[in-house]
Amino acid sequence: MKKLLLVLGLGIFLSSCNSEDKQAADLLVYNAKVYTVNPDFKIAEAFVVKDGKFLATGTADALKKKYKAKENLDVGGKAVFPGFIDAHAHFFGLGLQQQKVDLTGTKSFEEVVQRIVDFQEERNADFITGRGWDQNDWEVKEFPIKDTLDQLFPDTPIAITRIDGHALLANQAALDLAGITTETPFEGGDIEQKNGELTGILVDNPMGLIGNAQSAPSREEQITALLEAQEICFSYGLTTVDDAGINKSTIELIDSLQQAGELKIRIYAMLSNTEENLDHYLDKDPIKTDRLNVRSVKFYGDGALGSRGAALKEEYSDRPGHFGALLSSPEEFKKTAERVANSKFQLNTHAIGDSANHLVLETYDRLLQDREDRRWRIEHSQVIDEEDFKYFSKNIIPSVQPTHATSDMYWAEDRLGEERIKGAYAYKKLLGQAGVLPLGTDFPVEKVSPFLTFYAATARQDTDQFPEGGFMKEQALSREETLKGMTIWAAYANFEEDEKGSIEAGKFADFIILDKNIMEIDEQEIPEVKVLETYVNGEKVN
Repeated sequence: MKKLLLVLGLGIFLSSCNSEDKQAADLLVYNAKVYTVNPDFKIAEAFVVKDGKFLATGTADALKKKYKAKENLDVGGKAVFPGFIDAHAHFFGLGLQQQKVDLTGTKSFEEVVQRIVDFQEERNADFITGRGWDQNDWEVKEFPIKDTLDQLFPDTPIAITRIDGHALLANQAALDLAGITTETPFEGGDIEQKNGELTGILVDNPMGLIGNAQSAPSREEQITALLEAQEICFSYGLTTVDDAGINKSTIELIDSLQQAGELKIRIYAMLSNTEENLDHYLDKDPIKTDRLNVRSVKFYGDGALGSRGAALKEEYSDRPGHFGALLSSPEEFKKTAERVANSKFQLNTHAIGDSANHLVLETYDRLLQDREDRRWRIEHSQVIDEEDFKYFSKNIIPSVQPTHATSDMYWAEDRLGEERIKGAYAYKKLLGQAGVLPLGTDFPVEKVSPFLTFYAATARQDTDQFPEGGFMKEQALSREETLKGMTIWAAYANFEEDEKGSIEAGKFADFIILDKNIMEIDEQEIPEVKVLETYVNGEKVN
């Protein structure tokens, strides 16, 4: 009996010691298929989180022996991924869009008008704004004119922006408010006229005249916009978003909401190219907190291909004599680029057409010859002349949005012709040259869903499985490449690869659990994948 009591006592003592020897943790996630996206692209079974960071990965048995977690999460064999990073989007714009008339998916101008009428009956706005129409989706693939809006809303200003944000239709009330006439001077874009009269269509730079005539959203409206955008992004598994062009006031509001714990999503902010922004930030160090990174300048090189604003070396195939336009002179761009080169900031330039890309790439190459690891980015890198691919590298990074290819494929060759299209949406070739390829959506130009990004990158089809075999399928990415583009490569483009983009010890515990495994399921199922749970810093946020 004494021996039995001795054995039992020793067992209890050893059990107590083992428990005390275990390291404390906050969360153990197990029974999972964890895509770590580490350098070996290792798949793990479990991981541990402490103080908002990943502590270790491995097997459930090994981690349970070493760590005692406050919470144990059995995910039932589901796939777990690093939180997705959208490398190019308009986060604040997405939030503001929720307060405007939604014109995405309209199949005719008549449908656009009806949505405006329905919106106004509900809201009774003093100035009606909206976004999302695309004449390329209509039977008559021409820019609309303002006549119908003038008749229905003679006293209420209306400004509705094309899906790409590079053209808008304004009614006469809005044009009058902005002081726009047939004699209004402009550079970089167009104020369209027919038979000596305004059509209401403004392209690129002149759109700012309408913007200046509108009252800015209130602080309350801005806060609501940011919080609504966060909710949408978390629902799709986005834990970091690169906001491509925002101002000092918005950045300061984001920072204050993050510091207060209301805005938990991480934001990489590109400064809009304004004198106020450049004067305030460029002489200082970049701003970096756990959730905010302000270290880059967004410059618009040209317009968009859909509105024929992209600057091309040769004329548009479907509009002889038209070449698109740069939105600033080459001299102005080079001056800004040199100013940024002499700071600690990145330069991220919107370039769609091959002419704009050539200017940007050549300027980058010249300025970065003796400057290593600056990671300047070409946002979109959409139409590249064969001779210009050589400029891309890990220091001159192409940042692309795969759903642009599957949205534009219906008309892109009409704009470019069969030879020039070969250098467009060339993601595989860009990756081969640069070695990294951050992926984004450009939402709200495209839908927020990263699963549409994943599908467009790999299948090169729309959700109707068109075209058969895929659009320029030789430029498709593999699933592994696509996942890297939405995680670790996007983090690299933000100078954040040491803190996010993979499930590795020491990095922020940003991860998502999916209902289906995007790395294994049939390709056609990918667009319908759902996010079951989203975590930021180990905290469940969705």
